[in-house]
Amino acid sequence: MSAPAPPERLRADKWLWHARFFRSRALAARAISAGHLRIDGRKVHKPAQLLRPGMTLTFVQARRVRVVRVAALSTRRGPAAEARALYEDLTPPEPPEAPAPGQGASGRPSRKDRRSRARFEQRALE
Repeated sequence: MSAPAPPERLRADKWLWHARFFRSRALAARAISAGHLRIDGRKVHKPAQLLRPGMTLTFVQARRVRVVRVAALSTRRGPAAEARALYEDLTPPEPPEAPAPGQGASGRPSRKDRRSRARFEQRALE
């Protein structure tokens, strides 16, 4: 018995769930209904909007704008490796965050930094 052939078109909420961008199909549908999805630059409000390979999607995920191109459609929500094969990530990389002033590369203040801060706070209270 062979596996079913992938469909030619698939609902947007179902594809976002299959590609593991959302934890449930209901969350994907809610995001689309709220107008947080653009397909090829056009804002979409219907979760039933049909997707085909080659379309470009733009949406917000975890306070970050994601841009992906639909590479394939799936018949099921499979493992993460299978989900990564469904899209091509076009999101530009985020610039690395600079460490806070007074902190080294490890992110923790040194002993010298802690002492100078303590002296500064002690003077501020007097």
